[in-house]
Parts: sequence; structure tokens; C-alpha cells
Amino acid sequence: MTDTFPVPRHDLILAGGRVIDPAQGLDGTMDVAFANGKVAAVAPSIDPSTAREVRRVDGRIVTPGLIDLHTHVYWGATSLSVQAEPVARRSGTVTFVDAGSAGPGTLHGLRAFIQEGTDLRVLAFLNISFAGIFGFSKTVMVGENEDLRMLDARECLRIARDNLDLVIGIKVRVGRVAGGASGAAPLDLAIEVADELDLPVMAHIDFPPPSRREVLDRLRPGDILTHCFRPFPNAPIDRAKKLREEIKEAHARGILFDIGHGMGGFSFEAGRAALAEGLPPDAISSDVHALSVDGPAYDLADTLSKFLAMGMPLPDVIRAATHNPAAAIRRPEIGTLAPGTPGDATVLELREEACVFTDAAGETMDADRRLVPSALVVGGRVWHDAEAAGAAG
Repeated sequence: MTDTFPVPRHDLILAGGRVIDPAQGLDGTMDVAFANGKVAAVAPSIDPSTAREVRRVDGRIVTPGLIDLHTHVYWGATSLSVQAEPVARRSGTVTFVDAGSAGPGTLHGLRAFIQEGTDLRVLAFLNISFAGIFGFSKTVMVGENEDLRMLDARECLRIARDNLDLVIGIKVRVGRVAGGASGAAPLDLAIEVADELDLPVMAHIDFPPPSRREVLDRLRPGDILTHCFRPFPNAPIDRAKKLREEIKEAHARGILFDIGHGMGGFSFEAGRAALAEGLPPDAISSDVHALSVDGPAYDLADTLSKFLAMGMPLPDVIRAATHNPAAAIRRPEIGTLAPGTPGDATVLELREEACVFTDAAGETMDADRRLVPSALVVGGRVWHDAEAAGAAG
């Protein structure tokens, strides 16, 4: 007689963590099981004998794989970009949305050298400018929209249409730094392309021209204003530290607000005012790039921790890095742990420790806790384990 043993039906179980999945309204101690690269089950208790591997995550937070809606990861091809994988390990990010590093003339490299070279998920807002963001460093700063000859709506439309598995929207940087005196013209072209494809536009805003109102008046419901809580000028608040009426009106008609922290895109002053008036950001993103990765933005975990320090409830913070950005880019399946969805998860520790956060205006904030990534699950398997990596180090 030959003994037979049942084949485990799960590849991995994360057991005993606090599961926060705003898309499903979940917040409680549960197990999460993965099989065949997908989420298989979420339940108060899952039989550990059904899995090849069980990881105890008691006292930790388990979320859908975190989504950073505004990043620059076209490393090696653009001067502003950083490598995604080191940032993922320290930030807990599973999905990197590259915000316009690549344009129609350079998108194929982003696919071949970045997206296809990692197990992480890389998606892209395609820049309306043919070359993408090409002149951005500590010593060189040339806006990709200064010369309108760089903007060919037909070519942008063709490349985007041929790459809709990778391209989830059109990115445009308007303002003095990115566009010189071109004003709102690049935004008008980006919207025209996005209209043809039924895709959202992500609009960057910096120093005028154009003005805050010129940008908001053009955006359509579902479009994304990044750097939404930036410092003066083009800030969302007035001198009394109150939200401007055009900001509230734009959000009410469906314009989505994304943080896009970066080196100049977020101030505590504006963030506090927005939270106090009941207008939290729809998405919290880092805008991690070569000039922000070492501060003030650092990464997504640090940016999320800043909003936690400002009093935003933890489930709302998680929503702004999972369900909301997934909905904004029309990929709802990556923003939840619902059975059958991609098997991605982030395990976080809410670490109680004294810390100091800094915004893009140089203001500091003392806090007593921060979110620290513990592990990442990608495609149903542990992709990174901070404790194991620390022990090996």
C-alpha cells in the first residue's frame, strides 16, 4: 500500500495580519491565501495545511499591493528616473505608474528595458511630448514642452493606441519650468489625444503660466491634477489658509486630486487645510525621482506616513494607495485582495517611534509613528522579506 498525501491547493498564506482592503470594506484580523498567482481566499482563518508556505504576520498590516500613481522609473534612459526595485523594497510599492518619463519616441524602451525586466508591475502615463522628460537633473533643466515642435498629437495617439496594455493615460507638464511660455497649449493637446482613447489625463502644475484656474477649467471628470497640494504659487489655498473655491468646485465635478510629492509638489500647510475642510487627496503618491528619492519625498511609505501624521485615518491612507489609484487608471483588479484578482500584497508595520517628516517647502513635522514595509507579495509569492534581507545583510 502506498501512502498518498493531498497536494496543497494554496501556494502561500499570510496568516494573522490586520487586513485593510478598502475596496471590499475589510478591516480586521484575517488570513489571505494565494494560488496560481492570484488571491485565492480571505477569511478569518484558513487551514494552514492547505498551503505550501505559511507566513505569520501577526501585528502587521496586510493591504493590496501598494500603487504609487506618480513615479519616474525609466532608469538609465531618463536623467530623472530611479530604479524601481530598490524603491519597492523600501516603500512597499508593487505597482509603479511612471508619470510621463517616456514620450511617443521613447515608450518602447520603457517596455523593453523596464516593464519586461521586473516582476513588479510598471504602467505608464505617456507624455504628450515626443521625447518625454529628457532634461531634468541637478545641473540641467529643460522643459519638454518649451518647444511646441516636440508635441505631435497624431504620433502620441498612434503610440498610445498601439500600447494600451502599458499606457493608462496621457501625462502633461504645464508651467514655467516644463513649458516655458507655452501656457496651456500642451494641456489642450493632451486632452485631445486622451479624448480619442477615452483615457484620463494627468496634469502636472508648477509655476504659472498657466494659472491654477486655467488648468482646472480644462480638466474633465476623471482627469487627475497631480501636485494638488503644492506650495505657493499655484497653491490650492489662499492667504487665510483656506481652500480656494475653484479647487473645491473642480473636485466636486470629478477632478481627481493626486499628491505627487516630489521635490516641490506638496506642502503640509495645504494638506492640513484640505483635510480640515473635508477634502482628502484621492491618491497619495510619491513622485519619486532622482531629485526627491533622498528627500523630501523619499518614497511612497514616507509620503503615506506624512498623511497619517497629519491625522488622516489609516484605512483612508491605505485607500489612497490601493483602491483609489486603481480606479483612477481603470485597473480596479489591482487595488483589492478580492479572490481571483492578481496575487499582490504589501505587509506593513506601523512602527511606534519618534520621527521627523519634511515637506517640499522645508517645513518639518514631528510624529510618533510611521509605516514601514515588512514584505511584498508579487504574483502570489513572497518577492521581498525585509527581515530575511536584514538577517542576510
